[in-house]
Amino acid sequence: MTDTRSATSRLAGVLPDAERVVAEHFLVQIERLKAERNAVVLAHNYMTPDIYHGAADFTGDSLALAYQAARTDADVIVMGGVHFMAETAKIVSPEKTVLIPDTEAGCSLAESITGPDVRLLKDRYPGVPVVTYVNTSAAVKAESDICCTSSNALQVVDSLAEDRVIFLPDRYLGRWVASQTDKQLILWEGSCEVHERFTGTELRDYRASRPGLQIIAHPECPSDVLEEADYVGSTAGMIDWVEANKPASVVLVTECSMSDNVAVEHPEVEFVRPCNLCPHMQRISLAGILESLRTMRHEVTVDPAVADGARASVERMLAVGRRPVPA
Repeated sequence: MTDTRSATSRLAGVLPDAERVVAEHFLVQIERLKAERNAVVLAHNYMTPDIYHGAADFTGDSLALAYQAARTDADVIVMGGVHFMAETAKIVSPEKTVLIPDTEAGCSLAESITGPDVRLLKDRYPGVPVVTYVNTSAAVKAESDICCTSSNALQVVDSLAEDRVIFLPDRYLGRWVASQTDKQLILWEGSCEVHERFTGTELRDYRASRPGLQIIAHPECPSDVLEEADYVGSTAGMIDWVEANKPASVVLVTECSMSDNVAVEHPEVEFVRPCNLCPHMQRISLAGILESLRTMRHEVTVDPAVADGARASVERMLAVGRRPVPA
């Protein structure tokens, strides 16, 4: 989504006054440089509220952000997210300059597998199609047959003719899909270091102490967590669920900053917050975005041959889905 209000006015009621004054110091300069560079700032749902509600031109999950930026006439994209997300933006918009404010903003899940790993799996299981989660590097996407998101993973798997499927790299998402399909899934042992810290016991304790609490969880969480959930879905799906259901109290079992961001739009909902923060997402700051725009660092590039392969895997996924591109 995008917000046409001025960056500073968006923070009214979002941050305490002292924090808002500091943030606005950066936002005024960021807005000036965005105009000079013809740039847009993308903010994943896990960005902190000062970025999500202040600096961002578009907010959402990683693939939707890439396509939102592609639809603009911007010359420069600044990714408020992690490195694989910046790569995806470059894959979708090869003619645009893509920047990431911190080159160390990685992802434990994306870094759990490499392109050579995928090639070895294909050698071990000849003829078995490879379905790869979009939370991976461009090199891994390029070696895959088709990509998926957390919201369409089951649909993508079931669209394939083969009875066996290699599903990469998140073992928890893979187990969630495997529990709902007749196909045999060959899994990789990757995981998100944030989501795998949640436990079913923790959620049962929350529910016991707060009657009526609704639990909505990301499918990157362990199976015992998903068994406790009232709804399982992607970050965008979780936001839509809160909007549609407006529960009295809810816990979003995902990265902590997302609860902060969604709570701004739903003051009538009590958000219970087991605060697991992603250390990689937290590397992105207003100061970093400002410096990135000022110096045009750090540019993210993808080898054209790799980008072509990765783009093909994403486009095969989009051909399966109900919509031609994420919105």
